[in-house]
Amino acid sequence: MSSSSGVDVSEECLERFQELKLGKTLQYILYKLDDSYKTIVLEKAVEKATYDDFISELTSNGPRYAVYDFNYEKPGEGLRSKIAFYSWIPDDSKVKDKMLYASSKDAIRKRLVGVAIEIQGTDLSEVSYETVLEKAFRSN
Repeated sequence: MSSSSGVDVSEECLERFQELKLGKTLQYILYKLDDSYKTIVLEKAVEKATYDDFISELTSNGPRYAVYDFNYEKPGEGLRSKIAFYSWIPDDSKVKDKMLYASSKDAIRKRLVGVAIEIQGTDLSEVSYETVLEKAFRSN
């Protein structure tokens, strides 16, 4: 299945997402376009990390897609968990990268069934813990 940009998603991306969603063994997954810009591939899957660790990795290498098992406490309801999907396309990315990542997002997003929060970030304020927490509260 390819997107409007003609990009496919590797099976490994989907398998690791199921591991995060059902197995609860992963904290986050980073995805990227391969060197040919034809396939979204797994870059990294991490078992345990803080949100700051995740953001540091997400924002250090140009455009990326990511999934994060976002845990938070909702007053009166206790600990909660939501799967958040991130489309990270920094303002300072090359125009070609911006266009390809933006047009290819749905190729992976539509295949990740179970995502509760979607974050589109171009700068750090849009992916901050507080911003995502606010979206998590609103998604209930």
